[in-house]
Formats: sequence, C-alpha cells, structure tokens
Amino acid sequence: MPFAVPRTALSAHPGRGSMRMDDAAGVLARADFFEICDENQRQLLGFASDRRHFDADAVIYKAGTVPQGAHVLIEGTVRARREGAEAGRPYALSEPGSVISLMALILDKPRPVTFTAVTDCEMLFVPRAAFLKLVRQDPSLAQRAAARIGDDLGSYLGALQPLRRSMKES
Repeated sequence: MPFAVPRTALSAHPGRGSMRMDDAAGVLARADFFEICDENQRQLLGFASDRRHFDADAVIYKAGTVPQGAHVLIEGTVRARREGAEAGRPYALSEPGSVISLMALILDKPRPVTFTAVTDCEMLFVPRAAFLKLVRQDPSLAQRAAARIGDDLGSYLGALQPLRRSMKES
C-alpha cells in the first residue's frame, strides 16, 4: 500500500479544510501529553502545526521510517501494528487527543510501528523542530517533558512485568 499524501491546511482564517491557530491550540489542550505546555506554548505549537486528513486505509507512516513529528488524533480511528521480530497484535486508537508517535517529538529515529487510518481521520501534525525549539527556550518545559516521558515509559514497563513473569514461569 503506497503512502498517502495527506491534505494539509493551517490558516489564520477559518474556512473549508483550514484550521485556525486557536483551534490547533485547543486540539493540543485536549491531548494529554501537551498538558505539560502552558497556553502560550500550545498557541506557538498550534501555529507551527498543520491539520492533515487521511482517507481510510491510508498509511500515516510505515515502520522503519523516521517521522518528523507527532500526530494528535482529532477524529477517526487509527490502527497501529508493530513490525519486525517484536511484532504483536495490532491495536486501535480512536480517542480524540491521542498522540501518535510521541517519541518522534524528541527522537530522530525510525519507528517500529506502522500507523494506518481505519476510517477517514483528521489529525494535527506537530513538527519535532517546533517542539524542540520550545524545549530549548524553556528549561522548565524540558524538565516537564522528560518527567512525563519517563512516567509514560515507567507505566509501559510496569505493564510488561506480569508478562515477563509469566514468560519466566513457562
């Protein structure tokens, strides 16, 4: 399946297919991770972000590629499928405000997951460069981001502990 070329738009003027900066900041305010940002920082990220539409079955990005930032789900359902030796069962994301590829905001590395639109999806793309610029300008934001990512990783690893124990017992 070829990559989809998303239709994008960001405008200071409301209209069909566009998103006002205030609307983008509102999307970020509803995204759990971006609670680490104050209102002004969400406004700045919203200005640098763009709204993207993906048709059903479109590949948002494929495992092995380096995403240039993260997507925030506005509407629709996305399927995530881990590739390679650690491939598992696919899972779906449909909660508005879900952040897709959070680590891509700070890491310039290939991701092991393919994300595909199950339904038509609307997303807000947040570029890594914009997020990192804010983090470099505000050390307290950098601290909050590091703490939040650390907490998320700790929760993820904690959730794996029962699986690890059951594998040792087998």
